[in-house]
Amino acid sequence: MPKPVIWTVDDDPDVLRAVERDLRRQYGDRYRVISADSGSSAMESVKQLKLRNEPVALFLVDQRMPSMSGVEFLEKAIEVYPDAKRALLTAYADTDAAIQAINSVQIDHYLMKPWDPPEERLYGVVDDLLDDWQASYHPVFEGVRVIGTRWSPQANEIRDFLGRNFVPHQWLNVETDETAKQLLATTGAAVSSLPVVVFPDGSFLGNPPMAEVARKMGLKTKAEFPFYDLVVVGAGPAGLAAAVYGAADGLHTLLVEREAPGGQAGRSSRIENYLGFPMGLSGSDLARRAVAQARRFGVEILAPQEVRGVRVEGPSRVLTLADGGEIGCRALLIATGIAFRKLEVPGLDKLNGAGVYYYAPMSEAFSYRDGDIYIVGGANSAGQAAMYFSKLAKQVTMLVRGNALSDTMSQYLENQIAATRNIRVRLNSSVVAVDGADRCERITIQDSKTNSQETVRADALLIYAGAIPRTDWLAGMVERDELGYLISGQHLMREGRRPAGWTADRDPFYLETSVPGIFVAGDVRHRSAKGVTSGVGEGAMAVKLVHEYLGLL
Repeated sequence: MPKPVIWTVDDDPDVLRAVERDLRRQYGDRYRVISADSGSSAMESVKQLKLRNEPVALFLVDQRMPSMSGVEFLEKAIEVYPDAKRALLTAYADTDAAIQAINSVQIDHYLMKPWDPPEERLYGVVDDLLDDWQASYHPVFEGVRVIGTRWSPQANEIRDFLGRNFVPHQWLNVETDETAKQLLATTGAAVSSLPVVVFPDGSFLGNPPMAEVARKMGLKTKAEFPFYDLVVVGAGPAGLAAAVYGAADGLHTLLVEREAPGGQAGRSSRIENYLGFPMGLSGSDLARRAVAQARRFGVEILAPQEVRGVRVEGPSRVLTLADGGEIGCRALLIATGIAFRKLEVPGLDKLNGAGVYYYAPMSEAFSYRDGDIYIVGGANSAGQAAMYFSKLAKQVTMLVRGNALSDTMSQYLENQIAATRNIRVRLNSSVVAVDGADRCERITIQDSKTNSQETVRADALLIYAGAIPRTDWLAGMVERDELGYLISGQHLMREGRRPAGWTADRDPFYLETSVPGIFVAGDVRHRSAKGVTSGVGEGAMAVKLVHEYLGLL
């Protein structure tokens, strides 16, 4: 954490050197002393300091400066640092101006020049001012700050991206937060450029693309080497497990993820049936632990980065990335999981990110304290979201297409929902319309048994309505089923015959696709047991099969 700043400004170089020397000698171990020879030059530096979120404890400013008086400087400085203490250095002739400044800019003290000896005429006053400042000082946030409006889909997307990539960040609502307004004014950015992302080094970007945010944060998108033993595509539970086991077993391993580690599981508010965690853990915690473990074993992680295609060149499998780069490997594992299925509902797309969320980030729960939340879906992910949001919302209503939760949800979770007073379950129900000016305000629900419709007030609509595989980039390369899931192992064998184009003198391994050396694990696999536990198991199993495959080369 940076030291708080004591800022002194004086156009007389001898006085400036003297006060800077005395302040550093007494306070240099606890505070950073910065000096400037004019108010105008100091103001530019003050703004840069604010953008870097460094705290200022005290402005000690000479009153009589030619281009900008001390009082004029303080009038501008307190707009940027309203909580900093303010003191004027004055000559006897400037006493009246100093007294007037007590009212005009609320200065806390004025000091007569010369102040020798400082032990008697400087340090006592400064000590009192710094003690008062420390009494109300709260350490500043160190990290990325996002300035925006509550119902901005772009701001929501940036916050979700930073959160899922474990980047510490602070959300500042410019509509309600004075700090946000001050910071936006300091950047000089127009309201039309919101959301504005301010980085720890003081730089900022207006409404930036995710790739630019990733670059500024130093997230890795380019591989260190051209060739690896194993490349894993997808950093959900299956991909993370494979990367950990592969690297731990000595394979030079690269993990490529298009969005953020954790996959859909990373958005889960609570996973309670994962072995070894009797109190449960969030998907974000699981992803964070897995990423740390992977890095410990030497896994190289590219995120965000997307694989657009793959081709076979002899014993190598070559991947083409979204930025045009290529990476080769001896074995490839596809663990891309599944993407949320979009609903075709009038009004929904317009409000996506403004009260309507697919697999909502957990941070959104705090925005809907005492609100009415509707959740579409009846599987575990929907149930976990209902339990989490019920802690803050006034009412959570689950809209389930089926006849019973037990058809799609684990029993332990169904029991928890039944025991939670502010969760209501409406069976045989679906959303047929979403409405609102700039955010979700109302939804229309249809009962599939009676075909009756009801329009209700809704502060938020959270959608957990199933998912689809994202495998178009593999079309024509490996066999997929009619839904796009990757077929592997015995499911490739038809009447005892190996798949068309199979080049190896053996049957496909259990998790091997129709191309030797390309494996699949987790939810993206045809007829897999969907879920975190099975994904982790398949990821580990895939590494064992990769070793068998490499042993045959």
